[in-house]
Amino acid sequence: MFFKKRKNRVHYGIWTYLNRVIIVLLSLAALIAVGMWYVPLIEQNQRMRTRILQLDQQIEYEMQRSNELVRAINALRTDPETVERLAREKLGYSKPGETVIHFELSPTNRAFSLE
Repeated sequence: MFFKKRKNRVHYGIWTYLNRVIIVLLSLAALIAVGMWYVPLIEQNQRMRTRILQLDQQIEYEMQRSNELVRAINALRTDPETVERLAREKLGYSKPGETVIHFELSPTNRAFSLE
C-alpha cells in the first residue's frame, strides 16, 4: 500500500516517437500559419504609424504657419508702423519729400532669382 503501482506502458516501437514528432511539427506549422496571417497586418500597422508621424509633422508645420499668420494679421490691425512698412514695400508709397528708388533685376539675373 505504501508503493504506488506503476502502470505498464505499452511501447509500440517507433510509432510513439513518430506521433510526438508529428504533433510537434503540426504545432509548428500552426504557429507559422498564424504568423504568416499576421504579417500583412503588422506591415499595414507600420505603414499607418509612418503616415501618422508624417501627418503629425505636417500638423506641427501648419500650426506654426498659422501662428505666424495670426501674428502678422494682429500686427497689421494694431501696429501703424507695420502698415506703413507694408505700404512702402508693396505699394511703393512714400512720405512727402521722399524719393523712392526701385531696383530691377537684369535679364541674366532673373533666371537665378528666387521670386
